[in-house]
Amino acid sequence: MSPSLKFQACALALAVAASGMAVAKSSDRNQPMDIEADRSDCGLGDNASCTLVGNVAISQGTMRVAASRAVIHQAGGNPSRAVLTGGVTLRQQLDDGGTINAKSAAVDYDMRSEVVTFTGDVSINQARGTLTGQRVVYNMRTGQVQSGGEGSGRVKMRIMPKSAQAQGAG
Repeated sequence: MSPSLKFQACALALAVAASGMAVAKSSDRNQPMDIEADRSDCGLGDNASCTLVGNVAISQGTMRVAASRAVIHQAGGNPSRAVLTGGVTLRQQLDDGGTINAKSAAVDYDMRSEVVTFTGDVSINQARGTLTGQRVVYNMRTGQVQSGGEGSGRVKMRIMPKSAQAQGAG
């Protein structure tokens, strides 16, 4: 794998890991990253993109990401956007020992604005609760989460009381 592709793939995995809306296992960032796909088509220019297609699997430490397709865009030689489609799933252990599981039809991560957008049957589950809907936007700079349904979709949340979280962990 070329150095440029490694950098792009690393940016993709970090983007997805960061999109978990919780404190992901911080030691995962220091682990080797493994990326697999049925095929890839990557440009080497400063404004090129890299497309991974078919059974895309990314793992780093406790993080596991799967999608049918991943496209990493560059601007000025730096990764600027990662778009994952085709039944995206994310599973990662959290620093507190819990686990986050997220799935959606697509994930679009704008690295410049640090905004992650999940679309299509979004489901985010962790010990402290769940969030489902058709669209969830997470601003990593501000910590703001916006969600909304499209068409007949509705946002649904379940927030567990702290006492229930402690009992579930014990």
